[in-house]
Formats: sequence, structure tokens, C-alpha cells
Amino acid sequence: MEEEEEEVMVKEGLMASQREIFSISGPIHLTSIDWNNAYHRTSVAACLVQGVYILERDRQQNRVGIKSQAASWWESFHFSLSETLIDDSDHSIYGAVFAYKPHYSYHHTLHGYKLPPRHVIAFRGTIMKAHSRSRDLRLDIRCVRDSLHDSTRFLHAMDVVQTTVANNGGVSAVWLAGHSLGAAVALLAGKTMTRNGFPLETYLFNPPFSSVPIERIVKNEKLKHGIRFAGSLVKAGVAMAVKGRHHKGQEDGPFEKLASWIPYLYVNSEDPICSEYVGYFEHRKKMFEIGAGKIERIATKNSLRNLLSGGGTSSSSSEPLHLLPSAYLTINTNRSPDFRRAHGIHQWWDPCFSGRYVLHQFPS
Repeated sequence: MEEEEEEVMVKEGLMASQREIFSISGPIHLTSIDWNNAYHRTSVAACLVQGVYILERDRQQNRVGIKSQAASWWESFHFSLSETLIDDSDHSIYGAVFAYKPHYSYHHTLHGYKLPPRHVIAFRGTIMKAHSRSRDLRLDIRCVRDSLHDSTRFLHAMDVVQTTVANNGGVSAVWLAGHSLGAAVALLAGKTMTRNGFPLETYLFNPPFSSVPIERIVKNEKLKHGIRFAGSLVKAGVAMAVKGRHHKGQEDGPFEKLASWIPYLYVNSEDPICSEYVGYFEHRKKMFEIGAGKIERIATKNSLRNLLSGGGTSSSSSEPLHLLPSAYLTINTNRSPDFRRAHGIHQWWDPCFSGRYVLHQFPS
């Protein structure tokens, strides 16, 4: 559907896209949330991220008071807006902290019942509008170049995450969530917190994969495996050579410290931005199945770019975003008519969602 066709008249003549209005595009079928239900948790996390998108769109279009559209995306699930995160470069809203308002006692839950988070820190992705496009695209380039960790947006986000966790007294009380560029921020924040001893429950929707999307470019399965196998051999060989020179192995390095963290990772196989995560994990599994586990252990936790630049094996600050030991991988198997749908946030609460669910854990 074209954007012009999606616009409807709402509240005192204000034009808003249907996709911004919760009562039209949100999961209104979820009238109560079962926090033990993975689909329910996914839907809530995705809607909170959408709430950040709409916060920024409200700001850009000067929609205030009853004209604003954002609040329904969190209030429908008993959350309140605790803090908005503002980028110091363009003054856009890139994230938010949401606080859960329990409508029942935390102390009267059944044994084994999963409690809702006390706070969710959510990050939006790129908005291709004049007020935010320039800054967001520069950060997208940083994702590709593996330098997002140096950006002022990420440094501010980390400060908020650390403060929120410190004020809540436990990692189970705080979730991270993000989409696209926002998923990159959440992923990097989750890695950092885990290495500091605070693995947070994290929901990553369509996160960017900072490497060639072989999954989308190459159609032949044998050729895909051959390319990835060759890549693993090259990385392992270079890594062992570098390790031999520097005498500083990574046997218990930054990659291994992520072993306790298993984020929820949501990808669409037709989305070139994130589809390579499918091949990334499947290739690693296959390498261990054929007895090439030692090679893959070395290759998985190293960046060829960093090795060839003389940086040795990957450090936590220079490694590619996509280097993950483990993940609960959800793959949307529904056909997407275009890139917009394949990469969009709305697919993750679609009641007609069909997907594959795979737990990938890095072998100990």
C-alpha cells in the first residue's frame, strides 16, 4: 500500500499514517498479556520500539496533546513513559525508557510464572525524514564500519542503560529492545552489559549484519557453504598467525564472556540487512557437525578486517556487531512483497505470523 493511500484523517484534521495508529495497525487482539508466552513478549517489545518511532514522528509533525499517536503503543500494555532519549546532534528522539505499571501484585504470582520487566529501554531505527535522516544514515554507516561504539548516541544510550540497571537492583528487571539501527544499539549495549556481569533480556528486530549478505546474494546452498567454509579457513589461519606473533590468545576473551547471554534475534530471510544471521548460525552448526569445530571456534570469534589491520584478534570494542555466541533465532517465513515489509517492525506482532524458531548456543 502506498503511503498516500495509508493516510487517514484523525483527531481534529491531523493526517497520520495508518501504520502509526495503534487501533489500526497495532496488536489489538492482545487484550491481556501472558508473559510466559513468547509471542506476547515479542509483540510487546516490538510495540514499545514502535512507540519510540512514533514519539519522534509526533515531534517532527508537532503532534501534541490529543493529536499525538505514540502513547497507545505503550499504555495498551500498562507501561508509562519514564524517559525520552535525545540525540545531541540533531535533537531527535532515538530511544525511550518505559516503566511497567503493575495492575496486580508482584507477590501474588504462580510459581514459574514469568514476571514482566520493570523497565524496557527501546531504540528506534532509521527514519528517512528530513529531521532525522542525515544523523541516522551516518550512524548506519558506523554500523557497517563497526564504529558505532564511538558515537555519542551509543555512549548516551549506555549511560542510560547502566543507570537504569543500577536503580533496579537486578538484570531480570530490565529489558533492551531495538529495531534496525536501534537493534544495533541494543545489541552493542547488551554485549557491553553482559561483559560487565549484567546479561539483560534483549529483543533484536532486524539487526544489521556488518558483512556481505551471502544469504541473499548466493542462491545455491552448496556454493553458500563453500564460500563460508573458505572464509572460516582464511580467518582461522590469519588468527592463528597473529596469535603466534602476539602470544596473547583469546581463549577466554571478550567473545567467551558473552556465553551467558542469549538474546532474542528476529530476522526476515528476504531482508538483506539482517538475513545473513540465518547463514551465520547455520554455517557454524554445520562446521561442528562435520568435525571442523576447532577451525570454526577460531573463525567465529574473530574479525578478518581487524586481523588484517594489525589489531590482532578482535577486542570487544572493535569486533563486528554480528559476532554472537548464542541467540534464540526467529525467522519470518512469510513472503514479503517488498523490502519495506521484510525490514519493517510490524511483522513481529502480525497475528498471521509464521516462522522458524531455533536456539543456537555456542559449544562449550
